[in-house]
Amino acid sequence: MLQILPAIDIRGGQCVRLRQGDYGQETVFGDDPVQMAQRWAAAGGHSIHVVDLDGAKAGKPVNIDIIRRIAASIDAPVQLGGGVRTEETVQLLLEEAGVDRVIIGTQALKQPEWFATIVERYPNRVALGLDARDSMVATEGWLDVSKTSAIELAQRYVGLPLAAVIYTNIANDGMMQGVDEGTIQDMIALANLGLPVIASGGVTTLADIERLAEVHKSTPNLVGAIIGRALYEGVIQVEDAVKAVTA
Repeated sequence: MLQILPAIDIRGGQCVRLRQGDYGQETVFGDDPVQMAQRWAAAGGHSIHVVDLDGAKAGKPVNIDIIRRIAASIDAPVQLGGGVRTEETVQLLLEEAGVDRVIIGTQALKQPEWFATIVERYPNRVALGLDARDSMVATEGWLDVSKTSAIELAQRYVGLPLAAVIYTNIANDGMMQGVDEGTIQDMIALANLGLPVIASGGVTTLADIERLAEVHKSTPNLVGAIIGRALYEGVIQVEDAVKAVTA
């Protein structure tokens, strides 16, 4: 079954959504991320996807107290990205803050040997964050675009005990325009490497969820879908998304 992961992006202690990762295009959807996490978990979200946007910019977690409170207040697993760039941070989040899974993007590109070591040290608890613009990997909170393709970076880590590859097409993120077929084909290519893939960015309607659930049937390594702005704007309800993947 495809997993549904409601998203909570934290900036300045608030729940926000950006458009295409642009910090200048921010919408605030709530001032209590903990309450929001409880709402999404109570609605049946299989896991909660949290991004520390301040941390992504700062290079280390900033909203750690909120993250701790989220993890302590819900039964659903929590995965966290944003500023996870040192082993100390990984240890803090996984062993002390109650996070089930950390997402690493920038350092997976810049320090591949270090990333591989961390994945092996924490098997099935580290996800590779693949944020792509025109299929090329973006880093530093999406502020820089590299010359490495998403597929090329993922290929380096085939065979390691990765928890997941979270693939985001930045062009789609927060735009409420749906998941395009090109992005789906990219995710299928990643899944065919033998990596568990979670779709992120652009999930806008139940039709998107149904399309991804259909792909999951033939490509079981597509394991999940993250839903952000569509939840906050009421276009998708968590309950309906969960029903769509269990039908």
